[in-house]
Amino acid sequence: MAGSPLYAGRFIPAGRPARLPRVASGTPPSARSAGEEDELPTLGYAILSALARDDLTGYDITARLRRPISYYWQAAHSQIYPMLAGLEGAGLVTHAAVPGGGRRTKKRYRITRAGLERLARWVVTPPPPRVPRDELVLKTYSLWLADPAMAAELFRAQARHHRRTLTQWESELEALRERYGAELDRSTSQVFATYATLRRGVGAEREYVAWCTWVADRCDSHGSTPP
Repeated sequence: MAGSPLYAGRFIPAGRPARLPRVASGTPPSARSAGEEDELPTLGYAILSALARDDLTGYDITARLRRPISYYWQAAHSQIYPMLAGLEGAGLVTHAAVPGGGRRTKKRYRITRAGLERLARWVVTPPPPRVPRDELVLKTYSLWLADPAMAAELFRAQARHHRRTLTQWESELEALRERYGAELDRSTSQVFATYATLRRGVGAEREYVAWCTWVADRCDSHGSTPP
């Protein structure tokens, strides 16, 4: 499709997908130097994922890690620059000095061929089991001890918070559908990857809003009857 893909609320230069290598279908994880890949933290792959789409400064990478990657994965700004140094030392990224504000220069990073290949292998390597950590769910396990009215307000506040996020993400999802149409069915495009990530976030937020609302309703009725 002609034009530039929508990413993080703006358009970025087209053509980057042509640089992405692909892992041959059916290649087992054992044939992908799995021991070597395991040494790179997930943050490293998150940064490589952003750089696979565009050359970026550290500041830009931080912004890209907020959206759409933060639909399901986040990183602190303080972690970005040490990881960039490690990636560069491993030959996975390079940088060039570009003009900054005043007399200052800044570093703009670019993923290398080795970085693209390593990222492509990682994408099809099964992730480790996810350790769930949700404090609200943990609180729910002891909800029987709480004042029902206070508990209901807690869950209604959480529902409002997640509904705001849901509304924003649904709007972004619809914008992608309107602009790209059938392009969103092509799994080898950048916009499909963004769309698939966003769909997962929308689905999770939608379920969380429904769950919080259900719990709040039960608390309002003092939870006197089984569901």
